[in-house]
Amino acid sequence: MKIYTKVVMDIETGNIIHEESYDYDGKLTLCDVGGSGSEQEVTIRYAPYIEENHEAFLDAVAAFRASTTGDSPFSDYTDIVLDAAFFGTGYTIASFPSLYDMYGKFMAGLDVDDLYSDAFTDIIQTSEVNDSVSAEAAMLRDHINTTTLPEFEPGMRDINSVMSSSFIVGKANIWDGYDKSVAKYSADLKYHLIPVVTQHWQTHLEWNRNVILAYGEIMKLYFSAKMEVDNFNYSMSAKDKLWPFTVLDFERAALGALQGATSSKSSSGGGIMDMISTAISIAGIAAAFA
Repeated sequence: MKIYTKVVMDIETGNIIHEESYDYDGKLTLCDVGGSGSEQEVTIRYAPYIEENHEAFLDAVAAFRASTTGDSPFSDYTDIVLDAAFFGTGYTIASFPSLYDMYGKFMAGLDVDDLYSDAFTDIIQTSEVNDSVSAEAAMLRDHINTTTLPEFEPGMRDINSVMSSSFIVGKANIWDGYDKSVAKYSADLKYHLIPVVTQHWQTHLEWNRNVILAYGEIMKLYFSAKMEVDNFNYSMSAKDKLWPFTVLDFERAALGALQGATSSKSSSGGGIMDMISTAISIAGIAAAFA
């Protein structure tokens, strides 16, 4: 019986390149892995062009690793300073009142009735309203003096009533109508300004509310951006510190490019069929890389 101790096959042609064997005539014992007996070394080989290219590839990877391990692309990164970008140089979030303080400034002592009274006073009792009433009164007086009284007095004189009480009462009625007309004009003007007062009052309340909401949104945006910027700064710092290990990860992947290209030892009891099975498996791997 011929016992093979070593067989080297050409993966491309399937030809046996080298073999080592001896003739045996005697008892046979089935051995499994881990059993007693002599061990043999099985050399796993790939096609020569694969081995040569892989060796050249490893040399290139090693050279690249040696030149880039201490040259991190993240070393020149400058941390983003959010306060300077958000508020301007020299300012921080501590430079601004807290949300609670801003709320207190706008809400402390707020009385909607007092606010309406202030709005009413600011709009109704303005100099513009008073000037308009005074102008209307002046036009009415001018009309009485130039038209009404010149028509009234000659008529009373014609009926010899100038010295009578009717003359006095008639003239008083004229000026009483003047007072009523001025009062009516003033009341109408101020009445039509009441919707303006109400709108001013509502706008003031809404403005207070919007200021607090806007201030809260700004602070929320700041702290949201703060977390993102801090995470980004920390990640860039971590990448810089871990850069040598990142380079080594690529070299480790290059070393393992040919999976299975390792030496293994097995029991001699496997026989030629186990060796052929191993050779066929290696041939399949080599074909996948080809």
